[in-house]
Amino acid sequence: MDKVTLQPIGIIHTPYKTDENAPRQAANSHDIGEVVVNPELAEGLEGIEKFQYLILIFNFHLAPVPEKPKVLSWRDGVKRGVFATRSPHRPNPLGLSVVKLLRRDGSRLFVEGVDMLDGTPLLDIKPYYSDLDCVEKWQ
Repeated sequence: MDKVTLQPIGIIHTPYKTDENAPRQAANSHDIGEVVVNPELAEGLEGIEKFQYLILIFNFHLAPVPEKPKVLSWRDGVKRGVFATRSPHRPNPLGLSVVKLLRRDGSRLFVEGVDMLDGTPLLDIKPYYSDLDCVEKWQ
């Protein structure tokens, strides 16, 4: 299989310097963060203001890649396959968080609900559509 290479499109600034003080999930956070998109991609933000929520896809750049495909679940302390958890310790350390868009200032987005560490590389932004992205009553 061919190798996949991703380039950051920006950086995410948050109040969290270590994973010990960061929330486990974005839904548990009301803290404000700043998403800075690379200037050459700022035009790609056109129209984003019409969305209340965004999906940020990012790199868990400080999380070590696990040596084995099982990790300890923070929810119940049971070892599970990494793909059955939300652990940042993954073969491809990608994170996904839904955040509330507060405002845009040029290539900067101010968002509420950050759960990633300060300086996290941003890989993509997608608008959140409640009719497409919300699956009711699923585990």
